[in-house]
Parts: sequence; C-alpha cells; structure tokens
Amino acid sequence: MRVLYERDADASLIKAKRVAVIGYGAQGHAHALNLRDSGVDVVVALHQTARRMADAERDGFAPISVADAASSCDVLVMCAPDEVMPDLYAAEIAPHLRAGQTLMFVHGFAYHFGFIKPPPEINVVMVAPKGPGKAVRETFTRGGGLPAIVAVAHDTGGAEALAYSYGAAIGCGRAGMIASSFKIETEGDLYCEQVVLCGGLTHLIRAAWEVQVEAGTPPELAYFDCLHEVKLLSDLIHERGIAGMHLAISNTAEYGEYVTGPRIIDAHVKGRDARRAGRRSERQVRGAMDGRTSRRRSKPRKAP
Repeated sequence: MRVLYERDADASLIKAKRVAVIGYGAQGHAHALNLRDSGVDVVVALHQTARRMADAERDGFAPISVADAASSCDVLVMCAPDEVMPDLYAAEIAPHLRAGQTLMFVHGFAYHFGFIKPPPEINVVMVAPKGPGKAVRETFTRGGGLPAIVAVAHDTGGAEALAYSYGAAIGCGRAGMIASSFKIETEGDLYCEQVVLCGGLTHLIRAAWEVQVEAGTPPELAYFDCLHEVKLLSDLIHERGIAGMHLAISNTAEYGEYVTGPRIIDAHVKGRDARRAGRRSERQVRGAMDGRTSRRRSKPRKAP
C-alpha cells in the first residue's frame, strides 16, 4: 500500500491555484476553512438561497455562484450532496469547463457510477478524508489530521501531485494519504456506512435496547447498556485495537467476544446471503439516485 505524507507533497502546487469549494455542508466547510488556514486562495461557491449561505458568510467567506466558480477557478472541489451533484454539474459546471481545470471529488460516488462524465481535457481526482467533516476540521485545528484516500481517474499533467498537495493542505498529509481508486473508495464507503455504521450498528443497538426493555429493564438504563457504552468501547478499540480493548475490560465482558459474538455474527451473516444483500443495497442506492436525477431534470435546476 502506497502512503504519502505531508513531507512528500509540494505545498506550493495547490497554493498556485484558485480553488472553489462547491457546497458548505459537513465536508465543504471543513475543506474551505482548512485550505484558507493553509494559505490557499479558496472561495466558496453556493446558490444565493443556499441554507449554508449564512454559515459561510459568518466564517468570513463571500460566496460566489457555482457557474462563476466553474468559469474562474482552477480546481473545483465537489462537496455538494451525492444526490444533488449530477444535476448541479450538468447545469452549472459542465458548460463552463476549460482544458486543464481539475475536478476534485471528496467521495467517489457520482463519478464512479457514471452520474458525472467530465470531458477528457479535465483532470479528475479524489481526496476523500476517512471521517466526517467535523473531524476533518477539529483534528486540523489541533495540529493533526485524518487519513485520506487519494485517487486519480484522469491526468492531463500534474494532477496526481496536485491531489497530494491538496490533501496536505487540508491536514490529511499529517496522518497519511493512501493511493487507491474511485471504485475501492466508493464501494468501501458504501459498505462501511450501510453494513457497519449506519446500518448494522444502529439496528443492533435498537434491537438490543428493545429486548432489554421488553424484559423489564427501565428504558433509561437500557440506553446506558446498549448505546452510551458503545462510545466508550469504540474509543478503546480505536486507541488500542480489538485485542488491546480486551485487556481493558472484565473477563465476563470478554466472554462475549468468544461465545456470544459468533452466535450473532455467524456463518449465515457472513455468507453469500449477506454479500448478495450488500450488492442489492448498492443497486437500490444507485436506482434511487437515477430516479431523483431524472425527476429533477424536469424542474429548474438549483445549485446547493
């Protein structure tokens, strides 16, 4: 696995460009603020009625339109939501692109699944921090950073070096920038979110809470058992690994690793049915995206 760090990146490359962060939500605000703090010439691009307009102005930015950004900036950072991005690109960005610009993604969904198809004279790269925007910003302000996946889909010259320069400017070079692909980042992120974090974990917590309450445990105490302590244990795993976490818990708690856990995550869960379910979930997300974009194309398009 190829991993580059801040020392491997040329900070001057991104500082020589005018960068537009399109969108000011979870990822957008973090990227824009970190870039500015790193001395990059950065602007925020939003629609005049965007919900985040006041946030961007409060943070000292003077947002411009997405079309103006596409016309005047060298690097366009796509931080709009996945479901908004295809129509936004078609209406406000594609008509203004020029040779040599760089289209930067912070998550590969729209490009990997073909919702956005840039022309061949445009650089297409991705710098995807492994964590939410809040953590991207907070770790940066503390002098650290989050790891990031870096991918280059199309390089007309210098795109890879520029991507690593960008990653270093938002703080990811402090933790490690991992060379990969749009496919691996996109499909891995979907699997993580839908199977582990926002799918499996939340349903496990909810089901366990319901079982305890139905057995007579007060709801407030069941909350502590099934949700509150998840944070504490996940912190231990993050700091020490699974084996290290075992050294910090009781023997009765560790018993669950060897006996109870395999009953819940058994061969059936890990087998073909689970893999088929994961692929089916991916197809459903793509289908929902197709439906949303086709419905919106019959309506006036608006930037984020």
